[in-house]
Amino acid sequence: METMRVDRHPDPRRLQAALAVLLDAVLARGDELLSVKDAASGRYLHVNTAMAQWLGHPGADVVGHTDAELLDAPLATAMRAAEQAAMAHVAPLRSEHHCDWRGSARDFDVLRLLIPADLGVADAPRWLCAVWTDLDPQRRHEDQLRTALAQIEAQQRANDALRRELANQAVRDAASGLATRSHFDDQVRREVDLSMREHREFAIVFIDIDPPTPAVQALGEPGRHRVLDAVGRLLRGGTRAMDASCLYDEQRFAVLLSGVGLATAHSRMEGLRRQCATQIVMHEGQALRFTVAMGVASFPHTAHTQEELVVACEAALAEARRRGGNHVTLAAIRFEALR
Repeated sequence: METMRVDRHPDPRRLQAALAVLLDAVLARGDELLSVKDAASGRYLHVNTAMAQWLGHPGADVVGHTDAELLDAPLATAMRAAEQAAMAHVAPLRSEHHCDWRGSARDFDVLRLLIPADLGVADAPRWLCAVWTDLDPQRRHEDQLRTALAQIEAQQRANDALRRELANQAVRDAASGLATRSHFDDQVRREVDLSMREHREFAIVFIDIDPPTPAVQALGEPGRHRVLDAVGRLLRGGTRAMDASCLYDEQRFAVLLSGVGLATAHSRMEGLRRQCATQIVMHEGQALRFTVAMGVASFPHTAHTQEELVVACEAALAEARRRGGNHVTLAAIRFEALR
């Protein structure tokens, strides 16, 4: 049986030639540019097809020439300076080049390596091998990826905004911007439960717009809506995040003041009453004025339950209206609730 003989000491030239063929084949798969130059003179000894195409000459016409003979002066000077820097390093050197050549601008990542022309000869000439990788496809891909990620992020923000809008629609009245009646009632129920567990008080306020002035009455429904809008804006601006306010019915507003007793609630509502009395609403060139009546009740001082609290607040509002409006009235304290 014939035994295969393995040459443990191959001819360095044959090995270099085989590696050059293999390197050309590998680089051709990725469109990299390959050049081999004489390090001393800068003359091309070998280029692959992609490098020859970029230089704009057939490969046979490139070999034996320098960059100064093939390229314009600024580009040739820049390339030779980069080669001199590479030859000053023992290890391979990577650098980036921006090349404006033959009417196109391209960016390359260049790996340069200085090797002896003959591995077996100490003083052999040196070759400067360079592999050029076009960065444009990678950067286009990165730009496309950034664009796609930005679009995804924008879509996520839009989805988040839509979810917040839908959530707000469930708890906010679109016309007034205040809480819906059902959400307000839920808030009051939670506040009652919190008050009973933690022995803290809170207040609710009913606000009724007083009979319209002649100017508002003359405008009819548009005038009434302008006044309602004005009260809604004052409530949105004058309540805390922990409070809640709503358009309780067609004419009446309601406010929940969390953690607030009768005295503090009266003080805050008195300030709101004065704001309403001095507010001027413009509509179709007319200055409209309005006032409000308010009834204030607190839990647990004026009621034992949520239903009793609402009744107490309505009674206080009725008393404010009986006094002629433009007034804040407190519900009567139930002393038995304090025992």
